[in-house]
Amino acid sequence: MNLQTKVSTFEFQVEAQCSKTGARAGTFYTPHGKVHTPRFMPVGTLANVKTVTPDQLQACQAEMILANTYHLHLQPGEDLVAEAGGLHRFMHWQGPILTDSGGFQVFSLSEIRSIADEGVTFRSPRDGQIVALTPEKSIQIQNQLGADVIMAFDECAPYPATREQISQASDRTTRWLERCVKAHDRSDRQALFGIVQGGTFLDLRQQSARELVAFDLPGYAIGGVSVGEPPELIAKIVQATTPLLPVHKPRYLMGVGTHREMSQAVAAGVDLFDCVIPTRLARHGAAIVGSERWNLKNAKYKRDFTPIDPNCSCYACSNFSRAYISHLLRAQEILAYTLISIHNITELVRFSDRMRQAILGDYFYEEFGHFLAQEQAGN
Repeated sequence: MNLQTKVSTFEFQVEAQCSKTGARAGTFYTPHGKVHTPRFMPVGTLANVKTVTPDQLQACQAEMILANTYHLHLQPGEDLVAEAGGLHRFMHWQGPILTDSGGFQVFSLSEIRSIADEGVTFRSPRDGQIVALTPEKSIQIQNQLGADVIMAFDECAPYPATREQISQASDRTTRWLERCVKAHDRSDRQALFGIVQGGTFLDLRQQSARELVAFDLPGYAIGGVSVGEPPELIAKIVQATTPLLPVHKPRYLMGVGTHREMSQAVAAGVDLFDCVIPTRLARHGAAIVGSERWNLKNAKYKRDFTPIDPNCSCYACSNFSRAYISHLLRAQEILAYTLISIHNITELVRFSDRMRQAILGDYFYEEFGHFLAQEQAGN
C-alpha cells in the first residue's frame, strides 16, 4: 500500500493513553502529511498566518494550519483559489490544512439579515452586498478551496442565550450536517468533520454529540466555546462532551489556545486545537512565556538584552533580544510582530508536543496536573 492510498483514508491511530486521565497521543493521516497529536494549529484566516511566511511556520514546527471559508469567500473568492490550484498551492503551504465552515464568523462578525432552516443571509462587511450562505454553499466553497479537513456548516449561538435558543441552534446544526454530507463530493480527498453544539447546557451537548456520531464522520469538533463564557464552563463542556465522541476518530476543540485550556482538554481526550492568540497577542506586543503573557513594550525591557525566553530555540529567541524587539515595537516596525509571532507559535506548538511526549511516557498528569485544578486562576 503506497502512502497516498493510506493517508487518503484519513486514518487516526491512537499510540498511547495516559493511565490517570483521558489524554491520548496519536497520529492523524491526511493527503498532505501526518499530524502528531495533541497538536496546536495556527490560524491562517485569509490563507496566511499573519506576518509569518510558510517557511517560518515550518520552522515553528507547525504541522496543520487553518484557513476560513467565510473570509476567503468574500476575498479573493473560492473560484480564484481553485484556479490557482487550491489553497496549498495558492499559499505555498505543503502541510495539512483545515478550513472552518464560516458559521462562527457569520454569526459573530456579520450584520445578520435572516436565519432560517435554508441558511443564513448577511451583509458583507467588505462591500455591503447581501450574501447567502447555506450548508450546501459552505461545502461547495470548501471543496473548491481544497483543504484536507473541512467543517460542516453550523449555527453558533451566542453566550449568553436561552435554552430554547441553544436547542434550536443545535437541532438546526444537526439538520444542516445531513445536508453537508449529501453536498460533499470529495470525501476521498477531504475529510468532513461535524461540530457539536449545545451551548453551556450539558444535556444538549450530549444530545448533539450522539446525533452527530450517528453520521460516522472522519472526525468531530466541539464548537460554540470561547464565545464569552467563563473558562470553568468551557472545561465542563469539554469533559461532558469528549467521552461521547468516537475513540478512533480525531477530536478537535475549536478556538482555544491557552496552556490551561489545552491541558484540560487533552486530559479529557481532545486531540486538536486552534486559536488566533499567538499572532493577535504579537500585534499588541505580547509574548507568551511559559503560561504568562509579557508586554515587551514595557519600560523594563528597554535595556534587557536577553532573549524573549532563554529556554526557547525559535528564530526570534536565538537571534534577538527583548531590548531589540521592544525597540521595534516602539518604532512600530512590522518585524516586531513577525518575531513575536514566531516565538508565540513555537511556544504553543512546543507546549502541545510536550503534552504528547508526556503521554507517550505516561507522565502527563505529573507534568501538567497543576493546570487541571479548576480553582486555579490564570492561563
